[in-house]
Amino acid sequence: MRIVVLVGVAFILHVSQLNAQSLQPGFDKLEYEELIKVSARTAKAGLYADTFPPTERFRMVYESPVMGLENLWDLWTDDKGQAVISIRGTTPDMNSWLANIYAAMVPAIGKLELEEDYTFEYQLASHPQAAVHVGWLLSTGYLVRDILPKLDSTYKAGTKNILIMGHSQGGGIAFLMTAYLYSLQKSGKLPGDIRFKTYCSAGPKPGNLYFAYAYEAMTYGGWAFNVVNAADWVPEVPLSIQTVTDFNVTNPFTNAKAAIRKQKFPNKLVLKYVYNRLSKPSIRAQRNYQKYLGKHTSKMVGKKLNGFQAPTYYNSNHYVRTGATIVLQPDSEYRSRWQDSETNVFVHHVHAPYLFLLKRLP
Repeated sequence: MRIVVLVGVAFILHVSQLNAQSLQPGFDKLEYEELIKVSARTAKAGLYADTFPPTERFRMVYESPVMGLENLWDLWTDDKGQAVISIRGTTPDMNSWLANIYAAMVPAIGKLELEEDYTFEYQLASHPQAAVHVGWLLSTGYLVRDILPKLDSTYKAGTKNILIMGHSQGGGIAFLMTAYLYSLQKSGKLPGDIRFKTYCSAGPKPGNLYFAYAYEAMTYGGWAFNVVNAADWVPEVPLSIQTVTDFNVTNPFTNAKAAIRKQKFPNKLVLKYVYNRLSKPSIRAQRNYQKYLGKHTSKMVGKKLNGFQAPTYYNSNHYVRTGATIVLQPDSEYRSRWQDSETNVFVHHVHAPYLFLLKRLP
């Protein structure tokens, strides 16, 4: 009798393992299609989600409260061993836009004092020159405080395959969220057998080149993508300013001034003039960027978030496109449906044109 019971238990466990779906590397068109349907409902925009067909695979099991700068996330499950962390993008609320406008950079290792009793400590990359968008990092700090307990309970219930999805601002946050969760795994604070797979959708540029290198290395092998409509302007922001200090340590610009001083007159004078004309405008622009989209904007953030302390900024704003990119290329039929507009700047950015172009992708 005991043997029969044991055999029965083994059979049940075997069947449950067969029913559980393991995440596979690589871009999966149908997987992203289901996630964009999920994302449209995370938007919480009233009738907006009703214009989309429902997801056939996932059901929502948790909806977070609004936190931080109007940030919100949902937890979804397919009841077969996979769950989705779906991060909301920008809303019409000005506080939500504040997370985008707060575009100074901070080091990818450090801490943010978000509230009087909450300091968000993070490590998103190990390179000392890696830096990220402070507004979306702030949003990440608020969201992870709510996400981690749910992730723990989901794991204890047997789900070890986690999809991370974010559209627009949600995509910008998803980059940083992914890096943060990987760092927790590396430090042993999250189980190492959780498999994450990330789909940023219409994601903007989250950080500098050193962060991009780190992110692409940690998700190497087909575990993260940014899906981009080539007609959409959002993946082109934030504005990027590259200065001579943004290069690797070994570069021809480090000792340029000393090399110029060794030249004979008048070559020295000409080279010095040309070098200053090329380098100083970008340095000045970077300082203004940090002044207005960092120091000044932080005052508005402080009025919204009680106890927030502005961090020390990283002296760069060299934002770059990050991660493996899946390009959705508009054709003539797309252009007949979604035409460029001077009044509707989001005509190419919302979920509908992305879903249309996805269906045309081979």
